[in-house]
Amino acid sequence: MSEDKIVATNRQARFNYYLSDNIEAGIELKGTEVKSLRAGQANLKDSFAKVENGEMWLYNAHIAPYAFGNIANVEAVRPRKLLLHKRQIKKLGEELAIKNITLVPTKIYFKNGRAKVEIALAKGKKAYDKRDSIRQRESDMEVRRAMKGGR
Repeated sequence: MSEDKIVATNRQARFNYYLSDNIEAGIELKGTEVKSLRAGQANLKDSFAKVENGEMWLYNAHIAPYAFGNIANVEAVRPRKLLLHKRQIKKLGEELAIKNITLVPTKIYFKNGRAKVEIALAKGKKAYDKRDSIRQRESDMEVRRAMKGGR
């Protein structure tokens, strides 16, 4: 069994959203994008997924052009198709229409040599929820420091 190689994570997603239901999807890449991903040249900040015409699309994901590429390099920020089963797309489309949620990619990684994207159902946090998250994180750090210093 091969290890999953994580290429990029969306660290802001956990801070800005309540995440639930992680879903693994394949991603349709063109040209030298796979080489760029293997080099770790990806950014998921401000990206999101959307269902359109029975297909799932990933928007605003930045995959840098391959440094040693040629004319085969494609645009860095372009819509990319996500590969899911039709019933999964239909289910997610229904959930997005009913609830006030969105789909946010949390990480891009390689699994058995294939590029995968993990997307999660996300509900936006309010400003006071974000302050609570910061407060919780700081208190956890203080506890860890106290435990480490007490040894």
